[in-house]
Amino acid sequence: MSRELDAAGITEPALRASYARCRQLNAAHGRTYFLATRLLPPGQRPAIHALYGLARYADEIVDDLADTRPWPQRLAELDALAKQLLDGLAQGRSAHPVLAAPVHTAVRYQIDPQHFADFMVSMQMDRPVEQGGVAGYQTFDDLARYVHGSAAVIGLQVLPVLGTVVPRQRAEPHAAALGVAFQITNFLRDVGEDLDRGRVYLPADDLASFGVDRELLGWCRSTGRPDPRVRRALAYLVARTRAIYRRAAPGIPMLAPVSRACVTTAFRLYGGILDEIEAAEYDVLARRVAVPGRRRLAVALPGLSRALLARTRR
Repeated sequence: MSRELDAAGITEPALRASYARCRQLNAAHGRTYFLATRLLPPGQRPAIHALYGLARYADEIVDDLADTRPWPQRLAELDALAKQLLDGLAQGRSAHPVLAAPVHTAVRYQIDPQHFADFMVSMQMDRPVEQGGVAGYQTFDDLARYVHGSAAVIGLQVLPVLGTVVPRQRAEPHAAALGVAFQITNFLRDVGEDLDRGRVYLPADDLASFGVDRELLGWCRSTGRPDPRVRRALAYLVARTRAIYRRAAPGIPMLAPVSRACVTTAFRLYGGILDEIEAAEYDVLARRVAVPGRRRLAVALPGLSRALLARTRR
């Protein structure tokens, strides 16, 4: 970690500690992201860790099933975090032990503060229904508002860090689409865990067209038994998610050469989760699928070669 911070020119002790904390969050909660980030030049990695660390830190306030604090207390923490984040962005610095790094990254790379504001709006939507949150989404268009703040803006945040060989505006739609593709892949993988939190992120209209509703999903979750209607619905949603990946793919050649191996690896590993869902015959309510370690390694090693070649050419 010190080598990465040194390469990024980050010297202030408190700021280095914040970047280190964000890196810990990335390593602990985002194995795919963390592995892909290792393919970036050391000086770029802290900024990506900072942005992911912020996302994970906020997400855990509303998503941690082990957190037994009363919801008003957790939501007060989320509100305070949002205010501290936006205040920090306005002031250009933050003393918060986690926020200091993403605020520094946002200023350094001139990331639009609105992306962070939109992210916090989506985090507020994850509060329980009785606390004013959203338990489900009727259509893909309804879901789009949530995933814009929870996922599309993450792609837009990291784009200035990764760099482009075209005007950034040309790459932005593809970066946003990739963030959405990653997020919906997570929704499909984690549908059972999300049910435990009282949420369904799969559009109700699409599920209903296959005869699936929240009650049937809950029955599959509680009994551990699959249902052919659920399988058909998930197969449709997997196919729809692959279409989003196809919209995102043209953005990878638009990235700076030293960043392409990282994003290509993440692209393939997350697409691999869809492969594993299909291999499990869409039985994801009773267990959590994952890309096997040997496949992760097989994807990452060629990426490492490409990354080293790009650094050498630079």
